[in-house]
Amino acid sequence: MRGNALRSRLFQAIGVVVLICVALTIGLGIVLTRRAVQQATLKDVGHQADLIAAAQRNSVSSVRSLPVRIQTILNRQHEILLFHRSDLPPWAQERLAHGKPAQGTMSYGAADYRGRYYFAARLVNPGTLILLRPRSTTGSILSPYVWGLLIAAAAGGLLAALAAYLLARRISRPVGRVAAAARTLASGAHPEPVPVEGATEIATLASAFNDLAAQLRKAQEAERNFLLSVSHELKTPLTAIRGYAEAVEDGVVEPQVAAATVAAEARRLERLVRDLLDLARMNRTDFSVHNSEIDLAEVVDDAVRRYEQQAEGFRVELHAVAAGPAPAVADADRVLQIVSNLVENALRLTPPGGEVRVVAAPGVLRVEDTGPGLAEADTEHAFERFYLHERYGRERQVGTGLGLAIVKELALAMGGDVDVESRPGTLTVFTVRLRVPRVAARETLPA
Repeated sequence: MRGNALRSRLFQAIGVVVLICVALTIGLGIVLTRRAVQQATLKDVGHQADLIAAAQRNSVSSVRSLPVRIQTILNRQHEILLFHRSDLPPWAQERLAHGKPAQGTMSYGAADYRGRYYFAARLVNPGTLILLRPRSTTGSILSPYVWGLLIAAAAGGLLAALAAYLLARRISRPVGRVAAAARTLASGAHPEPVPVEGATEIATLASAFNDLAAQLRKAQEAERNFLLSVSHELKTPLTAIRGYAEAVEDGVVEPQVAAATVAAEARRLERLVRDLLDLARMNRTDFSVHNSEIDLAEVVDDAVRRYEQQAEGFRVELHAVAAGPAPAVADADRVLQIVSNLVENALRLTPPGGEVRVVAAPGVLRVEDTGPGLAEADTEHAFERFYLHERYGRERQVGTGLGLAIVKELALAMGGDVDVESRPGTLTVFTVRLRVPRVAARETLPA
C-alpha cells in the first residue's frame, strides 16, 4: 500500500511539474509565435507597398489609378490603399516628412467600424502611398502555428507522463521491496537480501537494510547461543547442589561437608546471576573474567569433590593428580567451570569401569578419560558449537553441544588455549594451557 502511495505521489508530483512546464512552454510559444507572425506580416505589407510604389514610379498615371489587376489582389486580401498623409499616426507623418518610409499598426475607419490595421507608407511621385492590411488576418496565419504547438505539447506531455510513470516505478519498486522485507523481518522471519540497485540513495537504503537484517540475525543467533550457554552453566552447580542434598538425605555425606559445598555452589550461582545482570545492563553476550594468581591443584581437588557422587553413580573412577602446587594466572571460578564441563562430559561418556583423571601442573590442566574418544577428523571441530552434538548425538549421551565451546571461550578469555588429542576407545586428553606467574616460570626453568 505504501509503495503504491509513493508511486502515485511521485507520479502526481512529476505530472504537475510537467503540466506547469508544458503550460508555460505553450504560453511563451504562442506569445513568441504571435510576435514573429506580426513582424513577418508587417514586413510583408512593407514589401508589398514597396512593389506598388516601384510600379507607380514607372507609370505615367496618377497613384490613385492603379491597374485593375493590382486592385483585384488588394481586394482579395481585404487590403486598403490610402493617399492622405494625415490618416497616419503623427510619428509616421514625421518620418515621411523626413523622406523616410514608415510602417507599423494603426486604427482606421469610422467610430463604429474602427479597426486595427498593419500599414506601410511610402513616398511616390507625386503624393503618398499607404497600404493597410487588417490585423484580423494574423489569426488565420497564427492558427496553424498554435495548433502545431498544442499537438507538440500534447505529445510531449504524453511522453513526459510515461517517463514520470517509469521513473516513479523505478524509485518506488526498490523502496517497496525494502518495505516488504522489513515487514517479513518484523514478523520474525529472515528475508532474503534486498537487491542493491537504483540511485545512490536507494542503493544505500537497500544496503543499510541488508546490513541491519544481517546484524539482527547475528544478534538473535548470539542471544540463542547465550541462553543455551547460560542454561548449561546453571545446570552444573545445580547438579552439584542436588547431588549433595541427596547424599545428606541418604546419610552418605556429613551435613557440614555438604553445607560447605552447597554454599560454594550458591556463591558461584550468585556470581553467574550477577554476570547475567551485568550483561543485561551492558547489552553484551559474554562473561567477565578476573585473572589472578591461583593454584590449579586446588581447583582440581574442588572439581573432583564436586563430582565424586556423580562418578560413583556412573561407576567410573575419578582421580585428581597433582605433584605439588600448580600456579597459573587465571580466574578460579572460570577454571572451575572449564574443569567441570570437561569432567562432566568425561563421566557421561566413559563406560562403567573406566577412569577419569584430572591432572594439574604449572599453567596446565588435563582431563583424561578412557571413553570412546573422537575421530581424528572431529578433533579440529570439537570446540565448535553443536558440532559434536550433531555428529554423535544419536549414538552417545552427549550434552547440548555447548560445553566444549564454553571451555574454548573461557580459556581464550583468560589468555590461554585448549586442545584435544584422542585415540578412540583408549584415551582422550583435553589440555588447557594458561599463563604462568613470572616467579613460578623462572623457578621451572632449568639451572
